[in-house]
Amino acid sequence: MANSNIVKKPLKRKWKAIGENPYLFGLIILVLISLFLFSIYPMYSILKTIFVGESGLDFKAVQEIFDKPRIYQTIWNSLKLGISSAIISTLIGFIFAYSVTRTHMFGKKFFNFIAVFPVVSPPFVLALAMILLFGSSGLISKEILGMQSTDVFGFNSLLVIQAMCFSPIAYLNLKGVLETMDASLEDSAFNLGASRWKVFYTITLPLAMPGVFSSLLLTFIKSLEDFGNPMIIGGDYSVLATEAYMTITGRNDLRTGALLAVSMLIPVLTAYLVQKYWVNKKSYTTVTGKTSQGSVIIKDKKVVVPLFITCLLITGTIVLFYGTIIVGAFVEIWGVNYALSLKHFQYVFDTGLGTIKDTVIIAVIATPIMVLLGMIISFLTVRISFPGKKLVEIGSILLFAVPGTVVGIGYLLSFNSPPLAITGTAAILVLVLVFRYMSLGIEAGTNALMQIDSSLEEASKSLNANGFTTFWKITFPLLRSALFSSAIYAFTRALTSISAVIFLVSASWNLMTVAILSAVDFGKLGVAAAYCVILFVIILIAFTGLNLLLKQNERSM
Repeated sequence: MANSNIVKKPLKRKWKAIGENPYLFGLIILVLISLFLFSIYPMYSILKTIFVGESGLDFKAVQEIFDKPRIYQTIWNSLKLGISSAIISTLIGFIFAYSVTRTHMFGKKFFNFIAVFPVVSPPFVLALAMILLFGSSGLISKEILGMQSTDVFGFNSLLVIQAMCFSPIAYLNLKGVLETMDASLEDSAFNLGASRWKVFYTITLPLAMPGVFSSLLLTFIKSLEDFGNPMIIGGDYSVLATEAYMTITGRNDLRTGALLAVSMLIPVLTAYLVQKYWVNKKSYTTVTGKTSQGSVIIKDKKVVVPLFITCLLITGTIVLFYGTIIVGAFVEIWGVNYALSLKHFQYVFDTGLGTIKDTVIIAVIATPIMVLLGMIISFLTVRISFPGKKLVEIGSILLFAVPGTVVGIGYLLSFNSPPLAITGTAAILVLVLVFRYMSLGIEAGTNALMQIDSSLEEASKSLNANGFTTFWKITFPLLRSALFSSAIYAFTRALTSISAVIFLVSASWNLMTVAILSAVDFGKLGVAAAYCVILFVIILIAFTGLNLLLKQNERSM
């Protein structure tokens, strides 16, 4: 009885504190309802499909799948690929972020551009480039090296492709962390005689650990749910995502496929909770409102030159792969006739102009919603203590952790009948993109908030400013960099997403990624490459515009 009272009193105080601010109370209720409808309910529909049969609870699908030895090898393959890909992607992202934020090396702006370039295309495009370059008829393997037979399929190729695909996630996350880090701490260490390595090991790296672990988490999740690359270049290396997708779409077994996909939640949620526990045990606050000096710029050639060579090698590899795709859009038939031609673009504009318009409209609507919602949720989970906070944390990352095909099917099952019959409309495409990719805004906002001393907000409140005024005039300006970084990624994900939307497109609303996959299926590689080039151009225009807007905002601060 006594323990019950101990539990109830803090809960009562939380409700009382929230109730005193009606705007905050309304915001929390709105977020909870939204997460329930568009994150939890679709997953409930999937679980209902798995575990409920015609006569009630039915675990037949679970028993059948775990009776097969192949499932254990598939789980191990997924974990092995996910961990390896997360480590390499984060390492690449950190090298680029550290080089861009801590040096004035030659080509710095170009490296910054290349570091985020892999995010501009559907991941399976890089897998196609790998085959075109190193396959049995590849440009490098056959035309240059003269190799008669090669095996480009399997774990090694998958690891290279995923490392390139997901390194922009780590880069954008870590760049924001390093940029907002107070450089006066590093300056103080140098003034006390610490070496470059000791400053990096004892100050820079520990302060960047929230970003490092967030990057590991995000890239690990992306690797687990990726099915485009494993489908094209995985060969016999089976992973859970492809096994689930093939079971659902190829074998028409929704129950088994959904169960395979849902099984990925166990390692993903475990990694998420470990990351939260580890980060929350430490303090990473560096933005305190006190006067600080400018950033530390490394001029030592022993550091700058190795960083430059590493960035140059990674950049060369990325340029080679994407250059292959671009060249493929302008040649008659890849591997047969390399004569220049614009026929693929003519075909796209004759038959797919409506698809291009639909894609841009959906992305423009979804991007600001997912970024703002992500920032609001990060603010609530970091700064506010309220009942249901854990539910918000789990609900906000749930759809990002679940494979896109399952999310798409979950939305199809949930919103195909009244009262929310929105299947086939633009609304369902916007909603699935918002609730699937808002976690990036949440992670970026959380990392930025954890480096902002709460005493700044407390000082505002002590001057009688209300919660909204404090957020708008104090917190929000300090989150601008993280907000724009997440906006860039959110927009590109909205343009390049496929697994979650492939079941939701209709004759009225089709998307470019679906058109690309369709072109690949029909062997029209030139048409697929032309779509990719158009996608690149749209994203680069948006990227340039957002960067200019960010710089303008920074000058006005």
